[in-house]
Amino acid sequence: MARDTLAEQARYIFTTGRAIRDFVDRNIAQLLAAEGNRSVCGELSVNQMHALMLIQKRGKVSISELALLMGVSAPSASAMVDRMVEKGALTRAPSVRDRRRMDVRIAPSVQKDFERVNDVLLGAFERLVEKAGAETASMWCEVLKRLKRVLDAEEAATRSKIPN
Repeated sequence: MARDTLAEQARYIFTTGRAIRDFVDRNIAQLLAAEGNRSVCGELSVNQMHALMLIQKRGKVSISELALLMGVSAPSASAMVDRMVEKGALTRAPSVRDRRRMDVRIAPSVQKDFERVNDVLLGAFERLVEKAGAETASMWCEVLKRLKRVLDAEEAATRSKIPN
């Protein structure tokens, strides 16, 4: 009985998480379409924006780390990075710690555009949270704090598998 409840809860959390991800993706797609040629961000796909967000959170990543984080092969991640470097969204340089490794960062020239895009996305999410109400938002924050600790531990375990 308890196992069925756990499975049902996991399914509900998973599907609701997907709905939230879809909400974010729709907003990213609309924002990118609105950006058009005004900035490099307007030339990116939703997946490339996800890559930018992952890189922004970490400051820099290796190709293998980005591949692991995105759940794609290293050659796929490398091809995506190549396209984003060509567009001027990313920079790639040898690591100071290991010359065999390439560090990928957000290009300084794109940083302000990326921050503006993030602000617009945050505004869309704020409106969603506002519709849910203050009490619900507060409960949601408590649950997410606990989940974040679990996810941080999972990410640390994933990072430990990445070759230096």
